[in-house]
Amino acid sequence: MYPLGATQLISLLDAIPHIRGQRGRPRHKPNRLYADRGYDFRKYRRFLWVRGIVPKIVRRGASHGSGLGKTRRVVERALGWLHQFKRLRVHYEIRADLHQGLLQLACAIIYLGRLRTAF
Repeated sequence: MYPLGATQLISLLDAIPHIRGQRGRPRHKPNRLYADRGYDFRKYRRFLWVRGIVPKIVRRGASHGSGLGKTRRVVERALGWLHQFKRLRVHYEIRADLHQGLLQLACAIIYLGRLRTAF
């Protein structure tokens, strides 16, 4: 049985919008995907390679010095900031649009706080 997060990997990658950037053809996918042991399944590695995405997934059973800590730290820190808002941590909202609005509001509050400390 796959963990809940791992079952959503394919739909998450399919939902990535066009990435705007420099001139030329817009990107539709990331170059690399960093993930923890919960995503270490041959099925997902093959899925990523077929789409031209290099999987940077920690192997199950490997020691904890995999080197992904620097990259994952950014994500874990952002999730920690968002978890200070109880409505997002517990997910009370039934409607997805209300949850999305609260998430955007929380991101704006966090960003404003970061701007205040930067100057």
